[in-house]
This record gives sequence, C-alpha cells and structure tokens, in this order.
Amino acid sequence: MPDSLPTADELRAVFDRHEAVTVGLEEELMLLDPDTLDLAPRVAEVVAALDGDPRFKVEMPAAQLEIVTAPHGSVAAAAAELAAARARLAEAVAGRFRVAGAGAHPFASGVGPLNSGTRYEAIGAEYASVANRQLVFGLHVHVAIPGADRALAVYNALRAHLPDIAGLAACAPFYEGHDSGLASVRSRISGLLPRQGVPPPLASFEAYAEALRWCAFDDPRQWWWELRLHPGYGTVELRVPDTQATVADTAAVASVGHALITGLAARHDAGERPAVAESWRIDQNRWAACRHGLAAVMTDPLTGSRATAYDRLAVALGADPPRLDGAARHRALAAEHGLPGLVAALADEFPR
Repeated sequence: MPDSLPTADELRAVFDRHEAVTVGLEEELMLLDPDTLDLAPRVAEVVAALDGDPRFKVEMPAAQLEIVTAPHGSVAAAAAELAAARARLAEAVAGRFRVAGAGAHPFASGVGPLNSGTRYEAIGAEYASVANRQLVFGLHVHVAIPGADRALAVYNALRAHLPDIAGLAACAPFYEGHDSGLASVRSRISGLLPRQGVPPPLASFEAYAEALRWCAFDDPRQWWWELRLHPGYGTVELRVPDTQATVADTAAVASVGHALITGLAARHDAGERPAVAESWRIDQNRWAACRHGLAAVMTDPLTGSRATAYDRLAVALGADPPRLDGAARHRALAAEHGLPGLVAALADEFPR
C-alpha cells in the first residue's frame, strides 16, 4: 500500500488544527468557444496566462477551469473573493473565450479530452473513456469545524441532507443536446466513476485511514464522494451542488451548506448523537433530487416521514431556504431561445 496515505493520527491532527469556523469555495466552470458556444478544451493556456494566480486551476477535463478561494470567516467574504476572481477571469479571456456556470453543458459532446499531467494521465489510463466523460461541473463548499471528533460527527450526520442540497442546486437538465428529463444529469455522469455519490459512514479516523489504504490509490483526493472529510485541508467538503450561473446563487447554496454544517456542530456540542443513516436510503432520496430537484419528495432515512426537499431544508435550517429552481429556468430559456440561446444566457451572466 502507498506510504503517502495518511495515518489516523495524521488525519486527526489535520482536523484538530483549526481554531475557528471558516468557509472556502471551489467552482468548476465551462470554458466556451465565443462563436459556437461549445466547450473549448484550452483551459491550460488560459490558466498559464493568468501569471500563476493561485485562485485559478486546471481540472481533469481540458474544458474545465476551477476557481478556488481562500478560507474566510463568512460565506459573504468567500463570495466576494469569488466575484473578484470571476471578474479577473472574464477580463483575461475577453475576445478569445467565454465562461459559464452550470452542472453540465446543454449541447456539447459528452466526451472530451483531458488535461495533461501525471495525475490526469494516470486517471485516464485507469478509467479509460469514463474519464473522458467527466464533463460535469460542481460547486464545492469547504467548512472547517474545529475539533476532529466534531468534524467527524458533522460528516456522518450531514450525509442524510445531501439529497436536499442536491435538489436546491440542481441546474443541469440538458445533456448532449437533449432534455434528460432530470433536474440535474450531473450525478448520473460522475457516478460512472467509483467512489461517487452518497459516501459511507465513518466510525472513526482509524476507519477513514483504513478505507483510504484499502482503496490502494496513491492520491487520497480520489476519495471522490459527494461529501468528504478533506484529508489535506481538514475541512468538511460538500461536493454535491451543481455549479451555479451567478455568484449570488453560489452564495445562496453555500450559505445553506454552511448553516447545516455549523448547526450540526452545535447539536453535537449540545450532546445530540443522531443515528447514522444507511447509505442506500439516502441514495434513494438522492435519485429523487436528481429527478425532481427542490420539489422532490424525500423519505427521511431515519424516521420514514415524507416531505419535499424544500420543506426538509426549512425544518433543518429553521428558516425558509432559497428557491433557485435552476432546471426550470434552463428549460424556460431553452424553450424561448434554443439550447445555444440558453448557453449564451448563462455566459451573459458571467462574471456576475
């Protein structure tokens, strides 16, 4: 087994080092040809032209660019940095490319080239054409929770809410030029890879370290689930949302995730120890979110009670969540302007 994988003590130390709650954002964006609005697999040259700015990174698909913020004390501060980074990116690509945010491109081919580099070449060699199909785009919300045991408890409890957040953020109804019938097709594509979707519960950091070693990969970042304890940053990383078109929508999704995570930490501090839900029950709700978005009717994996994703979030938050309904908006724009018009509208909203 690789010697580079962390031990349980090393994992625990990464999560114990935080002294305050922070939040950081990562969003995966589509690079577009300015004329055809198809995906443009030239992200590497765009990032190279940004003078080493650490906020901009290549990802596995050659048409996917990632913006990464620093950790901040609030979602508002993280969103402000994201807005500034989007503005810089828009200025840097003006006249050569366009940029847009969504869970998937509405009409591009579902197969595309990968970026070069040892990491992505190894993934391509292992997963063959499935790697080339990962042309989907997600928003990742990193929340640092001081205390390794608290972070672990939040992770286990938050798993049951992944379908609710997925429904809130769903905005990928079209794929390869067709209406998929889903609120978001993204999870069905990413799910072609292993270690995707609803993650397993983890009883301890020893169990986490053993799981990483059992997988026997060299890079623990390939623990790709829709929620994970990030082994390097020591954050609870929420990976289930689709990328959003605007900073305002990104901040709305991130605020819900942040509130759920900090709320679960407070409940843990108050002595609550909720039962850990079985993954297959959560996954049943995950399908409902994929199909119906925020209107999906979920079955609580612990109590069996039924409610929509919206109502479940309202109860968990103690307040009404935002109504984004990105899939309905995409369909309305496509009905009026066609799929190229939909992509143009998404690109027009960038960098807002």
